[in-house]
Amino acid sequence: MKTFAIAGCGHLGKIIKRAYSEGLLKDYKLTAAYSRKIEDASALTEGTDAEAFSSMDEVIASKPDYIIETASIALLKEFAVNALKKGISIIPLSIGAFADDAFKAEAMKAAEENGAKIYIPSGAVGGFDVLQTLALIAEAENLEIKAGIHTHKGPNSLKNTPLYSEELQNSEKTVFAGSTKEAIALLPTKVNVAVASALATTGPGKASAEITSVPGFIGDDHCITVETDGLKAVVDIYSATSDIAAWSVVALLRNLSSPMEFF
Repeated sequence: MKTFAIAGCGHLGKIIKRAYSEGLLKDYKLTAAYSRKIEDASALTEGTDAEAFSSMDEVIASKPDYIIETASIALLKEFAVNALKKGISIIPLSIGAFADDAFKAEAMKAAEENGAKIYIPSGAVGGFDVLQTLALIAEAENLEIKAGIHTHKGPNSLKNTPLYSEELQNSEKTVFAGSTKEAIALLPTKVNVAVASALATTGPGKASAEITSVPGFIGDDHCITVETDGLKAVVDIYSATSDIAAWSVVALLRNLSSPMEFF
């Protein structure tokens, strides 16, 4: 039986624990949870045999097979390379961290040299299989390829970011257009899905990102488009809440333990 730890005991971490408690991860055992506030980690592990920790070093020392990160880019960068060097695979939701080329290279080197993996869950988007296939065909045939994501969201979700202004409450406006690498630098908690789709295609420096604010809009609508000669894929996913991100981790774990895997 494989073991896993949860790093981050907020809303998304609680969904994964719920799935575990309800028997949806029967091939796994939750062994540890981390939060800077030990009481939050203790609350998440309640009813299980898992240990609560307030240090990621302690989580890594407990040697789970997987560490699931549900907290922040800062936390992921804090522990990922060390975990990978210990042979522990990671499943991050703060995928925007990998727009940092130096961090990505260090993490991938640590994984390769120590038999670990970095599993990228679909989060609030999807279609990584077809996106990767189109990118592969373009590479093999030396074809031009375009990749990008267009996100619609409500103005309230942009509050406390450089993109917000009161006028967004009254009129639809495209508030960002650039590369996904530029987007994650500007909005480190808002566009992890853009980086995820970029990693599956042309990379964060080349894939485009566009954000349109729509008055009264609830949730996020992400439309990913990848196009090369004779081929085009469009993946459009709407989610009213962020819950789908946590459930995508549950789906990934179930896929990894199933005799039939979907890619």
